[in-house]
Parts: sequence; C-alpha cells; structure tokens
Amino acid sequence: MLHKGLHAFLRAYYYFKSADWKQNKPFPLKARTAEELAKMPSYYVMNLDKGMAETVALEMPSAAEIAACTWLTEPELNVYTAEYSRTGFQGGLQAYRCIFDTKLIAELRLFSDRTIDVPACFIAGTSDWGIYQTPGAFEGMKTKACTQCVAFI
Repeated sequence: MLHKGLHAFLRAYYYFKSADWKQNKPFPLKARTAEELAKMPSYYVMNLDKGMAETVALEMPSAAEIAACTWLTEPELNVYTAEYSRTGFQGGLQAYRCIFDTKLIAELRLFSDRTIDVPACFIAGTSDWGIYQTPGAFEGMKTKACTQCVAFI
C-alpha cells in the first residue's frame, strides 16, 4: 500500500533537488559560514519555522512537470515510496548520527593522510550542491585523497 503523503513528499523532494527545478544553480561557496550556507536552497538549510516536508511542499512540481519527468517515473517513485513506507528513513539518517560518534571518528583517524591509490571515479549531477558545500573539499578529493581520480559532473 502506498502512502500518498510520503509519495508527494518524495516527488517534491527529488524535484526540488533536481536540475528540473529552475532555481537550482549551484556555485562554489566562499567559506563554510552561516552567511555562505544561507545561499544554498532551503532543502539544505531550512527556514527555522518549517520542517522538511513543509519546505519541499512549496516546490511541488505541476502535473505537467511530473508527466514530463523522464528521470523519475511514477512507477519508479512508487518503488521508493513503498520501500520508505516499509523501512522508514532510519538508514539514511545514520550517517548524520555517525558524524559526532567519537569512537567512529577515532577509527577514521587511522586513515588520516592516507590516499586512495587505485582508480576511483566520482560522479555528481550538474545541479548537485554536494560538491560545493565545503569549499575546497571536492578539489582536495581529486588532488590529495585520490591519486587516480576521474570526476564526472
């Protein structure tokens, strides 16, 4: 059974983050400061008075935009809706919980200053803010973390 509210949320969320959303024009931030981060779309830095569902609902694509969407069809979105209905968002949120886990941080420090020395590929969408969130991180990954990195954007 599909949950209509979840289906609508996912449709709006994926649209809002996509290249189909006309205002999605990422650019490198100058610093990782509140002033610079506030330049990102509200799905990254939400308004204080709105949660994620309220934030993305404001950008729900029209019926015509949904019908024209070839990269996320209704049958495909139904699969995502069914799985998130079944499992919830716990798995996707675990990464955020781990950021502050001192034991995990200590384990990751074992790899400090090490490089990835096998061919590595990084793929991002042209409208993906992820590579711009932390100034210099993407460039550092290509030049310092990976000795054989190929990036496709």
